[in-house]
Amino acid sequence: MITPAPRTHPAFARRLLDWYDRHGRKDLPWQQPRDAYRVWLSEVMLQQTQVATVIPYFERFVAALPNLPALAAASEDRVLALWSGLGYYTRARNLRRAARICMEQHAGALPRDAHALAALPGIGRSTAAAILALAWDEPHAILDGNVRRVLARWHGVTGWPGASAVQARLWQLAQAHLPRVRAADYTQAIMDLGATVCVRAQPRCAACPVARGCTARRDGTIAQLPQARPARTKPRRACVVLLVRDAGGAILLQRRPASGVWARLWSLPQAPSAAAARALLRQWQLGGVRPRALAPIEHGFTHYHLRITPLLCEVERPTCVADSPDSGWYTPPRIARLGLPAPIRRLIQTLEPP
Repeated sequence: MITPAPRTHPAFARRLLDWYDRHGRKDLPWQQPRDAYRVWLSEVMLQQTQVATVIPYFERFVAALPNLPALAAASEDRVLALWSGLGYYTRARNLRRAARICMEQHAGALPRDAHALAALPGIGRSTAAAILALAWDEPHAILDGNVRRVLARWHGVTGWPGASAVQARLWQLAQAHLPRVRAADYTQAIMDLGATVCVRAQPRCAACPVARGCTARRDGTIAQLPQARPARTKPRRACVVLLVRDAGGAILLQRRPASGVWARLWSLPQAPSAAAARALLRQWQLGGVRPRALAPIEHGFTHYHLRITPLLCEVERPTCVADSPDSGWYTPPRIARLGLPAPIRRLIQTLEPP
């Protein structure tokens, strides 16, 4: 059941801002300075990723690509290499695409119009609002995961927040609470509240500046809100990867297809089974090589679990496997500059020298 239409609660924003002045986070790297490019990059990195994880990636990224023109000019491999390990690589590709659109259509900067911002690849309504509010102090409501949790508990909104009707209700509430002044501070405050106080498990209600008036606290439903997505069992899949390495330590890599899992990243040659992997070796005139199975890798995606079995093949470099734009032999120093899936990079890094 969804609660009635929102009423304004001016005390909510006032108490939240007072709390933020005393306890809010003001020393995050994207706040020093807090310009549109840094806000945008941080908001995209923080999608489905914790602050502590994002900080070193953010610092490394802006050190290499400090502004939008630098991002637009960077190669896809460069951007993916800087992103490698954060996951959800579509975010990185969309960053680069959006930067190039801004260079072509918006005079080399992010537009200050909500609709134009939201139309850029990978941004959308909430990220656009966060950029406008945090970078330019414009009053736009956001609805990221932390804000959804705060509002769902405070107003007692039931239902999975991903459902269209529930999401529409939460947008109404987010807009109703938005103050007329200090939009940047309020936006950071409500995100901080969800990230540090109104957390998913064991929230610190005693430290919450808006505990008074919280429906979930009053009704004892804090643990139930926001409601989880209806449960579904993730299927399990398996594959084999060939770790083909020559005597000098160079490893055969292939670029993944333009769509699907790990799109356009560099990775090890992959096959659906050991038999298919051996067929690849025969195709490369390596039929006499005896692969050595390494410890399997378990990796979780959003929609399924994948079990990866690596086969290590120590070879003399075959002449039939030539370098090309989408395949080649790479030494570890060169591999470090490529975008690789995190489990494949970790696998390569754990190898002993040949």
